[in-house]
Amino acid sequence: MTAATRFQFLAPSAQRTLVTGILVLSLVAWVCAAAVLAIGGRPDPSRLRAVAPLIDGPWKFQVGDDPRWAGIALDDSSWETLDLSAPASSIDGDVGLPNYVGGWMAHGHSGYQGYAWYRRSLVIPEGDRVWDILGPTAVEDGYELYWNGKRLGGSGRLGELPRVVGTRPMIFSLPADATGTQGVIAIRAFMQPGSAAGPASGGIHVAPTLAPQPESRELYRVQWWRTVAGYIVEVVEPLAMAMLIVLAMSLRPHSSHQSFIAFVCVALVLSAVKRLDNAIVSWTDLLSLPAYTWLNNVLWMPLSLAAWALAWNRWVLPPSRGIDAGALVLAALGVAGGIMGVVWVTQVFRLGTLALLVLVAARIARNGPMCGMALTVLLVITVSQYTSELGSLGIPTIWFPFGIGVTLTQYVYGIAIPLLAVLIVRTLATAKAVPGRR
Repeated sequence: MTAATRFQFLAPSAQRTLVTGILVLSLVAWVCAAAVLAIGGRPDPSRLRAVAPLIDGPWKFQVGDDPRWAGIALDDSSWETLDLSAPASSIDGDVGLPNYVGGWMAHGHSGYQGYAWYRRSLVIPEGDRVWDILGPTAVEDGYELYWNGKRLGGSGRLGELPRVVGTRPMIFSLPADATGTQGVIAIRAFMQPGSAAGPASGGIHVAPTLAPQPESRELYRVQWWRTVAGYIVEVVEPLAMAMLIVLAMSLRPHSSHQSFIAFVCVALVLSAVKRLDNAIVSWTDLLSLPAYTWLNNVLWMPLSLAAWALAWNRWVLPPSRGIDAGALVLAALGVAGGIMGVVWVTQVFRLGTLALLVLVAARIARNGPMCGMALTVLLVITVSQYTSELGSLGIPTIWFPFGIGVTLTQYVYGIAIPLLAVLIVRTLATAKAVPGRR
C-alpha cells in the first residue's frame, strides 16, 4: 500500500456511522449516569426515618486520646458539649450527604488535627426488636465506634500507626441484651495531621443513626446508593476514556495525526486513573487518604496535564521543540511541587502549562487542519484541567442535579470525551489530503 492510499480506511458514510455510534453511546452513558444520580439523590424514606432517628443533639466532646474514654463508668461531666444537630436541608458540599454539620474546627478547635472523642448516653427502646447503629457517613478522617466500652468497628485503622480511608456507610449490630437498656455510645475520631483543612473541618459531620432491623438494613442500602451515586461519574467517564483509547489506537495506523493520537492515549490513561481514584478511595479501603492525595498531587495531576500539552503540540506538525521542552520542564516542576507540598511551585507549573496551551492554540489557529473543531476540543479539554482556577474566579464548580454533587470537571469531561472521539475519526477524512503526514 502506498503513502497516497494507505489512509483510505473508512468511506465517508462509514465515518458518519462511526460518529453517530459515538454520539449514541455518549447519550446512553449520560442517561445511565443520570438514572443512578436520581436513585441515589432521593431523600431517606420517611417511613424509615420514623423508626430510625439520628443520634444527634448534644454530645460530650474532648480532644486528645485515651482508650479509657470508651468506658461506661467514665465521668465526662467536665467535657465540653458539641451539638451534632444539623440545620434543615443541610448537605455537604461534595456528594450531597444530608444532615451535615460543621466539624470541631467550627466549634472552638480551629486548626486542631489528631484524635478526639465523642460520648453520649443512649436509651435503646424496649420490645423484641434487634437494633443496629449506622455509623456516621462523613468523618474527617477515621473513627472507631464503641458501645459500653466495647469496640463495634470503624473506618480505617486507628492506634499507634493510623491508616485513614474514605468514610463510607457502615452498620454495627448492638448486643441482643441492649434492648430496653441505657448505654454509652463513644466515637473515637482521628483527623490526619497535615491534611487539607477548612474552617469547619475535623471529626464527625453526620451523626450516626439508631435503627431496628430490618429497617436498619434498608436504610443502609439507601446510604450506599447515595455513596455510589456520588462517584458514579468517576467510573463512567474512565470507562468512556478506555473505550476511546481502544478506538483511537485502532484508527491510529490510518490517521493523518498518528503522533497526536499516541500522546492523547497517554493523557487519557493518566486522566482516567486520576478520575477513577476518586471512586476507589470513596468505595473501598484500597487507597488510604494520604496515598490518594500523594498520587493525585505528585503523579496524576502534573503528568496528565503535561501529556495533554504534548499531545496538542502535535496537532500541527512538526511539533514545537520549545513547547515540548517547556512541558517537560514544567512537569518536573509540578512533580517536585507535589512532593514538597509547596503550593506556589504547583501554581507555577499549572499556569506555565496553561501558557503553553495558549501557544499551541495560536499555532493551530494559524495553520492547523480542522482549525475550528480542533480549537473547540482543545478549549474543552483545557477547561477540564483548570476548574479549580475557574472556581477562584467565582465560577461555580459543583452543582447538585437530583440532589447529588456533579463537578464542573465531570460535566466538561462528559462533553470532551465524545468531541475528542469525533475529532480523531475526522483525522481519517483529512488523511488523503496530507498522505505523508504524521
